[in-house]
Amino acid sequence: MSSQATARQQQVLDYIGRHRERHGLPPTVREIQAHFGFASPNAAASHLRALERKKLLQRGPGAARALQVTGDDRKEVSAIPVYGDIPAGFPDTREQRPDGCVYADLDSLDVRRTARTFAVRVRGDSMTGAHILDGDLVVLELREPNHGNIVAALIDGETTLKRYLVKNRRPFLRAENPKYPDLIPAHELVIQGVMIALFRKPKDAGRPIEP
Repeated sequence: MSSQATARQQQVLDYIGRHRERHGLPPTVREIQAHFGFASPNAAASHLRALERKKLLQRGPGAARALQVTGDDRKEVSAIPVYGDIPAGFPDTREQRPDGCVYADLDSLDVRRTARTFAVRVRGDSMTGAHILDGDLVVLELREPNHGNIVAALIDGETTLKRYLVKNRRPFLRAENPKYPDLIPAHELVIQGVMIALFRKPKDAGRPIEP
């Protein structure tokens, strides 16, 4: 089979490249279908299979957005769900709901692709000493915390973002702002995630800041 793309296949390749440039990730099969007005997702998938056979496109197994034009060395990004906001202030009892995604290259964050990650939007000023500001997006990994980690935590039924500390084998939470007191659990302290990165918005949107 010829490795030369047909006119339509080249259009599909160009669209995939533009989508990655604009959005930071490749389009899904359904997005390709909608863009070109194909009658079904199968028609779009057929073009993708032909491009793979011609070695003009690479696709990872089982991933909806794992499309990469051959020779395109941009990093693959992953979608990290954003579960509402979290108070960086006094704890809050409001239920958190997913309201979108933030996209990041997990390799650059030194995070395993098998890790369970999520993000929350910061409200308040209790973590300004750690350069975490109101409106920032904090990316967290579901794992056990170490002394000194910044964590999302459920303390006595209320959610907050603070630094996790242990003294005399007793864990507690500390703000990075002297206006706020230490939080010592009376009954329960559950760590919901450990901070691994921060995205500043709006000025530095999309650029990770190391914790």
